[in-house]
Amino acid sequence: MALRSCVSNADAQYCRDITKREAKNFYWGFIALPKEQRLAIYALYGFARQVDDAVDLPPAQAAVNGTGADPFHSHRGRLDDCFAGRGDDPIIRVLSQVVRDYGIPREDLEALVTGVEMDLSNKRYEAWDDLRVYCWHVAGAVGRMCVRVFGYTDPTALDFAADLGIAMQLANILRDVRDDVELGRIYLPKDDLQQFGVTEHGLQTGDPGAGWEGLIHHEIERASTLFASGLRVTRAVPRRASACVLTMAGIYQAIIEEIERDPYLPLKRRASLDSKQKLSVMLKSWLQAV
Repeated sequence: MALRSCVSNADAQYCRDITKREAKNFYWGFIALPKEQRLAIYALYGFARQVDDAVDLPPAQAAVNGTGADPFHSHRGRLDDCFAGRGDDPIIRVLSQVVRDYGIPREDLEALVTGVEMDLSNKRYEAWDDLRVYCWHVAGAVGRMCVRVFGYTDPTALDFAADLGIAMQLANILRDVRDDVELGRIYLPKDDLQQFGVTEHGLQTGDPGAGWEGLIHHEIERASTLFASGLRVTRAVPRRASACVLTMAGIYQAIIEEIERDPYLPLKRRASLDSKQKLSVMLKSWLQAV
């Protein structure tokens, strides 16, 4: 039975609205998907957004979203409801059908919750291997779930999707340096900072020293390697899903290019594309996919 026929129009609209409102970059890629897959992705995104809000929103506002005093306990309880086929909120009602229809494993959804929960205790990362674990949880596992919705011809697609998720998360980290520092978080690995002579104090004051450009180029090279690996997923998914993937990845690659042109941009403001630039990426991606 089609996903849309199993959920109410109101629940489907709720998932679409939260995605359209919050997914400023991803939404441009989701447009390429068939309606059934698009709704499934909206539900996955909506759940991920609510989990992420547990650490990014003030406690009072997070409580308004229904997560309570212990948001991660609440979200794991919501997953209990999801996999039991019950739920008292629109996203879980839709997601409950999605996990059945597309075979989404609970461990991937659990990985997402665990990864976001790391932000409460891990404000620093010693090495790339440590940061990669975090990125895998908050983004790599999401990539794997998306590929299950898309359908794939080769199981290696799951690994490529995880690499692509990690690449986009690293792009987020580079884009959000200033915002994260203001929240007391420094995701850039300590050993990389030390290698290029960049101190936490320098990040906090916006004066990281002469090694900053070298550090940025080092991280961009790492992200580029991950993008190259991750984009191999497009060979194993249907054409419309490939257009979705290429659009999302293309937007984040364009953000990386902005930072490469001006390595100090992340210390001044968040790099972003305007609607015209995103539309250009989307059209190029569609052409590439077909």
